[in-house]
Amino acid sequence: MRVSVVDYGSGNLASAARALAAAAARSGIEAQVAITNRPEDIAAADRIVVPGQGAFADCAAGLAAIPGMRPAIDAFVQSGRPFLGICVGMQLMAERGLEHQVTPGFGWISGDIAKLSAPGLRLPHMGWNALDFVPGRHHLLAGLSPGEEVYFVHSYALRGYDARQVIACTDYGAAVPAVVARGNCAGTQFHVEKSQEAGLRILANFLSWAPSA
Repeated sequence: MRVSVVDYGSGNLASAARALAAAAARSGIEAQVAITNRPEDIAAADRIVVPGQGAFADCAAGLAAIPGMRPAIDAFVQSGRPFLGICVGMQLMAERGLEHQVTPGFGWISGDIAKLSAPGLRLPHMGWNALDFVPGRHHLLAGLSPGEEVYFVHSYALRGYDARQVIACTDYGAAVPAVVARGNCAGTQFHVEKSQEAGLRILANFLSWAPSA
């Protein structure tokens, strides 16, 4: 299995790649994990992961700055192969980002990325928070239990979403989408690569996921 971690100048690339390799080894999955900024590697991959940290607009600009990268990612997703977005990589799956300016996303899931509404709570939302989900709803969460804690660092989140595409939430003053999925695309608002055992389980589930196209 060829797994490409997309390098567009943002995200914990090495950490994500190491976590994917560790998840594969622990699960007995043969996987070649490589960090790449070459669209041709995306076209040849079996799965791709797009990490991200910082501002939505900056991450979108980073992808756009690599000739052929956004079309390659779009074509990959249209082919039905599994995609995982991490943090801002997940946010890029939405229709628009509203941080500083209006920036188009990939539009694979409904909603905009807007500033968290968390009166009385500190921003960014940083630290360990519990996941709330219905067990058995999605393969990505197999082997986990509601209340499992994962690591968040963000000030913006998905708003105006389709509840059918949100498979787990966390609470930060209100329900905050934490895991999204539609078809062969999935994303985590939290950093799976920093989420220890729960994160490795989610990554292993991603590597064994066989979505229907």
